[in-house]
Amino acid sequence: MPIVYQLLKSVGHSTMALTEIVTPYLDNPDNQSWRSAMSAYRARMKAAVDGLDATPMPADWRDNSRVILENNIAFMDDCLTKGWISSAALQEFAKKQSPLLKRNIAWAAQTQVGHWMKVIGDWKTMLGSDWDKAYAASNTIYVARQNNILFSVLAQYFGPEAINHRLMLIETISFTSTPEDMLTSLTRIIADRSVGALFFGNYYLMDYELMGGDARAAVIAEDEKRGMKPFLPPAVPFGSKQWPTLITPGPGPTSLADVP
Repeated sequence: MPIVYQLLKSVGHSTMALTEIVTPYLDNPDNQSWRSAMSAYRARMKAAVDGLDATPMPADWRDNSRVILENNIAFMDDCLTKGWISSAALQEFAKKQSPLLKRNIAWAAQTQVGHWMKVIGDWKTMLGSDWDKAYAASNTIYVARQNNILFSVLAQYFGPEAINHRLMLIETISFTSTPEDMLTSLTRIIADRSVGALFFGNYYLMDYELMGGDARAAVIAEDEKRGMKPFLPPAVPFGSKQWPTLITPGPGPTSLADVP
């Protein structure tokens, strides 16, 4: 990723980190154990502000980042001067930072998508007709499953027919996975398909929990024994090209732009 993306993300995370650090000490003036850590963090924040002019980003992006960092420092100075961290001060701080953070997040998203659209587009050009034989996988943890950026970019080039066939979203408990881990997962998925086709006559059956269908019937049977109404998702056929993310529409915000 371009360094500007990393800088935008770091600025945004600096505010989130500050908030999570102070939360355990809210409205507790007798506890002063946070002071030394906050003073050290303030020094790092000041260094970030001092080096901001050297960053390779558009002027309005830099100005927005500067205000975010300066607001962080002002909040810390207020807490250090007063000797305690109040809920009211934190709420006011969050209200001030929110629109600034939204802008940084939008620019970071544009930078990431623009970067990966070019990378994947160049790969497709390099492979030519062999692109139709290519497989791709992106990893995700729970927080990044909905609207997964890398998978969404890949899907633009692979198309709907490749989803869950040549294009897969692999879940993990970590933000990052090694190339070796990803290749192992992808290889296992493809290899298991041949086994499923050989034993059960379905190429995609082993992409999913093999006991899942029988377990579903067992859950329904156990519910009936207990006078309970079964609560299960609809049965979806193996080989579905459905997006491997939440796709059912409903009320409420679906992106940061929808949040007041």
